Amino acid sequence: MKPVGAFGPAIAARGVESGVGATGIRHEAFLYLGDIGFLSATRDFILAGLAADEDVLVILGEPRLTLLRGALGRAGKRVDLVDLADLGRNPARLIPAWQEHLEQGDERDRTVRGIVEPVRSDCSGPELAECMLHEELTNEAFPGPRSWRLRCLYEAAALDPATTDLVWQTHPMVVKGGLARPSTRFRPTGVQPARGAAGGAVAAGAVGSGGDLFAERLPDLGPPWSEISFGPTNLGLVRAASAAAARAVRLGSERVDDLELAVHEVATNSVRHGGGRGTVRFWPDQGGLVCEVTDAGLVADRLVGRRRPALDLGGGRGLWLVNQLCDLVQLRSGPTGTTVRMYVH
Repeated sequence: MKPVGAFGPAIAARGVESGVGATGIRHEAFLYLGDIGFLSATRDFILAGLAADEDVLVILGEPRLTLLRGALGRAGKRVDLVDLADLGRNPARLIPAWQEHLEQGDERDRTVRGIVEPVRSDCSGPELAECMLHEELTNEAFPGPRSWRLRCLYEAAALDPATTDLVWQTHPMVVKGGLARPSTRFRPTGVQPARGAAGGAVAAGAVGSGGDLFAERLPDLGPPWSEISFGPTNLGLVRAASAAAARAVRLGSERVDDLELAVHEVATNSVRHGGGRGTVRFWPDQGGLVCEVTDAGLVADRLVGRRRPALDLGGGRGLWLVNQLCDLVQLRSGPTGTTVRMYVH
C-alpha cells in the first residue's frame, strides 16, 4: 500500500445520516486518507452508535485495529473489535459475521451498526476480486426487515482506478471528502454482463470489467498441472488426485485433508446439480495449490456458501464447508456454466 497523506483536521461527515432506508442495510463506502482520515471515518461513527445504545462490530486488520482501540479509550470496551486476520483471507466469511451480529442484536432487542476494511494492503489479485464481489453481494444479503448501517473503509490513495470505480458501483452511498452522497455509479445487483457479438459473456480480468461480477469468467491461469474429467462413478479418483497434488506441493497433512474434502464437496455438487459431470484442474501457486472444478450447471443462489446454514438443514452445506476449509474460494456462474476455484496454502 502506497504511503499517503491525511485530510488534516478530523472531518464531521456532512449528510452521512441522509438516505437511510426504513428497512434493510445502509451500505456505504468511506474513502479516507491517512491515519487522521481513518479516525474521522471510524471514531465518531462508533461513538454515535454507542450513544444510541447500538451494538457495534468492527472488523479491521492491524495496525488499524490498534490505532482505533487507542483512540476509543475506555469506550472501546463497549465495542466488539475483531481482527480481520481471525476470519482468514476469504471474504466469503464476512457476510456470516454480519449475519451473526444482527442475530445477536435481535436477541438483545438492540439496533446495530458495523465497520469493516475489507481490502488489506497485501491483497492478491484474486483476493481483491473476491472483496469486490463480496461488496456487491452484501447489498442483497440483508434486504430487511432489519434496518442497520455498515461502513466499508477504503484508503483512497492506495486504490487503483478500476478498484475505485468498483467501490462506487457496489455501494449505494459513498463518503468522500467528508460529504456523503448517493453513488451515481451504483449498479443494482444481478445486472447481466456485457455480451460479445456471438452472445457469449465477455471474459473478465481480476477486477474492473463491469457487469455482474458473479457471472464474469475468472482469469485464465494457463495450462494446468493436471486435469481430470469426472462423473458419478469416479469421484474417488478426484479425491485421490486432490490429495496427490496437495502432497506434491508439500502441504501439511491437515491441509491435504482440507483440500481433499473441499474438492470432493464441489465435485459432488457438479454430479448432483451441474449436469452429472465436470472437470477438475490443478495448478501450483506460491507454496500452495489452486484447484478448479467446472461444470455445465447454473447456480441460482448468488449467496450460496455465504450464509450460515441452519442447524436442521439436511443439505446445502457443501459450499459453506468449502469456504471454511479453503484460504480463498472463487465461485462464478453464468449461461456457460459454473466454476469453483479453491486456493489452499
